[in-house]
Amino acid sequence: MEVLKYIVMAIYAVVCVALIILVTKQNKEDSGASGTIVGASANNFYEKNKGKTAEGKMKRATIILMIAFAVLTIALGILYVV
Repeated sequence: MEVLKYIVMAIYAVVCVALIILVTKQNKEDSGASGTIVGASANNFYEKNKGKTAEGKMKRATIILMIAFAVLTIALGILYVV
């Protein structure tokens, strides 16, 4: 059981570092109040194909790492209670 704790902890550390790096590299998407007043269009070609761009892939990877972070946090909590 101790070996499993160390393996999960090592994976957890890698996920934490990767998540920190991805979050800090992302750009702010929100156009704020000026986008609301000017009327930023979400119906253009870029918005429809945003998932295929590097930003879209980075956002998807961040979401996956966040889910992995949450699952590993719960798993570590269970492993250290047992």
